[in-house]
Amino acid sequence: MAQGPQTFFDALAVRTWCGLALETLGRAREEIDAINVYPVADGDTGTNLYLTVESAVAAVEAVFAGHAAGSEIAGGPGAAGSGATGSGATGSGGPTLADAARAMAHGALIGARGNSGTILAQLLRGMAQVLADGDIDHADGRDLRLALRRAADSARQAVAHPVEGTVLTVASAAADAVDGAEGDCGTVARAAYDGACTALAETPGRLPVLERAGVVDAGGRGLVAVLGALVETLTGEKARSPRRDSPARVDPVQGPAPGDGVPGECTDAAAVPGEEGPAFEVIYLLEAGDTAVERLRGRLDALGDSLVVVGGDGLWNVHVHVDDAGAAVEAGIEAGRPHRIRITHFGAGDVHTTGAERPPRERAERAVVAVVPGEGLAGLYTEAGATTVLARPGEPPASGELVQAVRRAHAREVVLLPNDADLRHTAAAAAEQVRAEGIRVALIPTRSAVQGIAALAVHEPDRRFDEDVVAMTSAAGATRYAEVTVAERQSWTMAGICQAGDVLGLIDGDVAVIGSDVAVTAETVLDRMLSAGGEMVTLVLGDDVPDTVAAHLESRVREGYLAVDTVLYRGGRQGALLLIGVE
Repeated sequence: MAQGPQTFFDALAVRTWCGLALETLGRAREEIDAINVYPVADGDTGTNLYLTVESAVAAVEAVFAGHAAGSEIAGGPGAAGSGATGSGATGSGGPTLADAARAMAHGALIGARGNSGTILAQLLRGMAQVLADGDIDHADGRDLRLALRRAADSARQAVAHPVEGTVLTVASAAADAVDGAEGDCGTVARAAYDGACTALAETPGRLPVLERAGVVDAGGRGLVAVLGALVETLTGEKARSPRRDSPARVDPVQGPAPGDGVPGECTDAAAVPGEEGPAFEVIYLLEAGDTAVERLRGRLDALGDSLVVVGGDGLWNVHVHVDDAGAAVEAGIEAGRPHRIRITHFGAGDVHTTGAERPPRERAERAVVAVVPGEGLAGLYTEAGATTVLARPGEPPASGELVQAVRRAHAREVVLLPNDADLRHTAAAAAEQVRAEGIRVALIPTRSAVQGIAALAVHEPDRRFDEDVVAMTSAAGATRYAEVTVAERQSWTMAGICQAGDVLGLIDGDVAVIGSDVAVTAETVLDRMLSAGGEMVTLVLGDDVPDTVAAHLESRVREGYLAVDTVLYRGGRQGALLLIGVE
């Protein structure tokens, strides 16, 4: 993906940089995971950084795709010369630098994973604040210097208790190194990279836990990789380390030498290492105002450590390590509207010990990993023993997120339930990746969460893997699925033309009913499904559906289909108003 040298930074450069950073982190992910010793040794810093950048890439690509589609609608690719685009556009109908930079920052914010990923998201946000300031089509060397300084300062401000010898130190060194740099963007990027490499090599001397383990900081190592991609973007040349004599036995660019056997780190720039740490990592997106977030910082700081709150303009990403995960979530509810909540239990005697002190966690024999569309269903699946990946409306999980979930399940055999027809290829890619790591994976092509519920109901981990997969596949396939939702725009469907705001009933993925009332449309869908027979109806209600609708449907089944049972669940913010399964 390398491009030729250029003297400025525009929307296309943002796109190229994000893509190269993802490639670089993909190659370095395992190496970065392997040097993860401070302060929580859960070996996922490289993976978290990769997933964060993957989300940024998806957001930037979506902006470019949107502008391309807009150009076609306006009259085809050659019709953009009419002056309909802004002065900051890149090429005919392309996004502006501000568009691309904001998309990069937003994508990283909503997809940030772990402490290191959250800090990287704030670094990108800080850069975007400078690059998107004003109506310019490209940034020069001076603009890039300012962006790197804003990035380092804003990331440090986002961390409750900054610690030196971490990614914050490396970011500050990169910004310091360009203060006196004169020249184009390529010159500035190379100076930032050189300063970051030097600071990374010195991190063991600034943080004793790194020195004892004989490693450099994992988060800082990841930032060096991202800055190396920036150098390649702006010069057309791959970055080379200016130092090959790291005192930590780890080359700043190449990672740990083969056979070093260094332990792993969750690089956390916000907590001081100690004998023990909190039991849970809590992460969520939060919609809240600035004043409420300031109060939230104080509450969470008193609850635990590793507190990082990044974002702004009403949307924040909150990360903290606590013993009381419920209290951390409740604090978010009081501050605003938290969503995409992730709670990870570190495990006693596992991630808070390092090296030879940490006993290897024994793998489970079998696990189920499932994608679910709402918090309510996530709780249901978790109670049934599954490892869940939450999919928000319009935010499907990437393959890397599914890979991480399979690793988190820590089992020799895994059954993967995508629960969405559109996720089959994503799930297949994830399955192939973890098979290469020696994990036996079976992908059951569930198209809806209700099919996943049916599969989980017959799951028996004690029987042979193949037999279990066949039983789960059969149960899912025997479950017809439907959903009731609201049309967002006028469209042609199998049932005719729908208008924005119409209530749609989809059966097996196709629109079968167009109506105006949720209860009436749902009843029509249910009757059509039960006309072919059935013994069990599963109803999953979204947050926006009143209990009266559920009572109406239960009454309809009870009075009209005497031999059919009904089970009801609350799915939370699941996108669809109602999910229906008939077995």
